Amino acid sequence: MDPLSILLDGARARGAFVLRTAQNPPWSVQVRDRAPLSVVAILRGTPWVVPSAGDAVRLDVGDIAMMRGPDTFTFADDPSTPIQVVVQPGPRRTTPAGVELPEAADTGVRTWANGMRTCDDGADGSSVLLIGKYRRPGEIAMRLLSALPPLLVIPRADHGESAVVSLLAEETVRNEPGQDLVLERLLDLLLVAILRAWFIRPDADAPAWYRANGDPVVGPVLRLIHGHPDRRWTVAALAGRSGVSRATLARRFTDLVGMPPMAYLTEWRIDLAADLLKESDATIDSIARQVGYGSAFAFSAAFKRARGISPQRHRDRM
Repeated sequence: MDPLSILLDGARARGAFVLRTAQNPPWSVQVRDRAPLSVVAILRGTPWVVPSAGDAVRLDVGDIAMMRGPDTFTFADDPSTPIQVVVQPGPRRTTPAGVELPEAADTGVRTWANGMRTCDDGADGSSVLLIGKYRRPGEIAMRLLSALPPLLVIPRADHGESAVVSLLAEETVRNEPGQDLVLERLLDLLLVAILRAWFIRPDADAPAWYRANGDPVVGPVLRLIHGHPDRRWTVAALAGRSGVSRATLARRFTDLVGMPPMAYLTEWRIDLAADLLKESDATIDSIARQVGYGSAFAFSAAFKRARGISPQRHRDRM
């Protein structure tokens, strides 16, 4: 599996929130729902996105913005427009003072407008946004979240995935059997397309292990670790497979990845195990062996050192 596939493998929308919103000026919506990841595609207009830290960014039709939670962000017709609506966890819509807003603005299937009538296509308004949210942290692997900036904007010219956006927009306002599953899979596909476009950009701040994949010594070792975490790797065994000495591998790996090979292997195993604990009904002993530990006891001790809680408690919290 290639590095990007590994990074995205943990992204699985479950019960994702998908909505289309049409807004006429003046409008300003602040999002405080603490969703781990939000994806917003601009279908019409040139709205602004204002992150909690950093400069406001003007968007254009076809652009896609991705916001990493739990930070607050605001979409508006102009950065100076006072906030009118706050999106709270749930999601719930309130005034900035916290007063619940009526649902009268819901103008159709998964469609919300700022108190106006909509056209036959349900998309009246100077700005139309398509919003997709991963609601729970477990839907996005922590390794992926940690690789993303708080705000990522991909111009239409860079991603070229208008077909995916158009299909998601069409399906968002449909109400057919299995519709939630369709929307979840389309959101996953859009996420993959966006991140693939971002990672190939020269200015992308990709994680160190992703960049190191191209190194002739460290790259093969990373692929062995990623592809076979269940094997009882040692520095000597990995060095032998890469054709260098243990000292050379340890030094080069640490320089490029930022940690020694065995520390990275442990982190990778624990990350995989954390996902398996929440995604499967496998026993802790079975998961321990899948990620390279000889017993549930050894795995539990390593997991608690890394995460501060036992594997069972981690599973119970999901």
